[in-house]
Amino acid sequence: MTDSTNAFIQQHKAHFHILDGLRGIAALAVVIFHFMEWIKPDFTENFIGHGFLAVDFFFCLSGFVIGYAYDSRLPKMGVRAFFTSRLIRLHPLVIAGAVLGLLGLLVDPFANQLQGHSLSWLALLFMGSLAMIPLPIMEERYFNLFSLNAPAWSLFWEYIANIVYALVLVRLSRKTLAFLLLPAAAAIVWVSYRAGNLLGGWDGSTFADGAIRMSYSFLAGLFIFRSGWIIKNKLGFAVLALLLAAAFVSSGLGNSAVVEPLIVLFYFPLLVSLGAGSVLSGSLRKVCVFMGDISYPLYMTHYAGIWLFGHYLVSQEPSPEALPWIVALGTVAMVLFAWLVMTFYDKPVRQFLSRARMKRRAVVQAATVRSSTASPNRPKG
Repeated sequence: MTDSTNAFIQQHKAHFHILDGLRGIAALAVVIFHFMEWIKPDFTENFIGHGFLAVDFFFCLSGFVIGYAYDSRLPKMGVRAFFTSRLIRLHPLVIAGAVLGLLGLLVDPFANQLQGHSLSWLALLFMGSLAMIPLPIMEERYFNLFSLNAPAWSLFWEYIANIVYALVLVRLSRKTLAFLLLPAAAAIVWVSYRAGNLLGGWDGSTFADGAIRMSYSFLAGLFIFRSGWIIKNKLGFAVLALLLAAAFVSSGLGNSAVVEPLIVLFYFPLLVSLGAGSVLSGSLRKVCVFMGDISYPLYMTHYAGIWLFGHYLVSQEPSPEALPWIVALGTVAMVLFAWLVMTFYDKPVRQFLSRARMKRRAVVQAATVRSSTASPNRPKG
């Protein structure tokens, strides 16, 4: 990492707010894509047909942020403390998504997908979702890895990436990362050529595609950070948000098997570099902070509503004129609901777990101090 880049990072040590804002844009793209997936199942005919590539952007952003946050800290804090930190950050919303998915399955007024399934089968799905164990066994949900909350498939690979980072990647040199990127990039090209797109990873038949998508993008983000490839610029959040959105609406540009790898291999890493190095005006900071805060809750809580919308669409057949309003209002409602979940569940739970962790650590440290100061040979009498 160059001295000037290191100085830039230290100067902006508090946060990369524009990257937070871009993560929020990507989360909104996922929500709208899932709405439109029901309306236009052929994503090449869908105005936001590349919305699913937001997952690849998430992976790249995650690699950069994990490197930024933990490369220097992890050797001191230890692997166990790192895993605990990540569980506190990620798992409360994994649980929330599973509970919402279960409730949506039980009370869906437009479809009954429980017919022919036992209570023990449903309990197995729920426990698998809570423990992040992929179970692509529900035909009615297209054999999603996580039938109760489909987007959790990418969280599964996020967990795997975190484990591999803590055990292996944190110790690797930048040159080794560059070497690993070559086969990872080749695998992206191969998946796209074989399938015609990079849409896979969410179901049992494309399980390995998810590993490949995560591997390249996470490594790319980590490599960008360690290489100091932060491009200082004055584009700002608005321009970068438009550039990111352009990737999601690019499904009509040409052959998906060519366009999608180019976006994942080059365009998203470039946007991460630009986002990390761009200047944020004061008036947009609150917007970026909010969008960054809401992105993960929105991603993990919206899909129960998507199933309701899909079954409503099939059973009630609303008019084409009504659909844009339904999608717009549904997206706003999901953002509001995600904010409620974040404010009254996710943040309080994470704060409680963090405080409990600190108290436990203080008790252990106090016991250690008492033990070390106690005389091993106390005088008798």
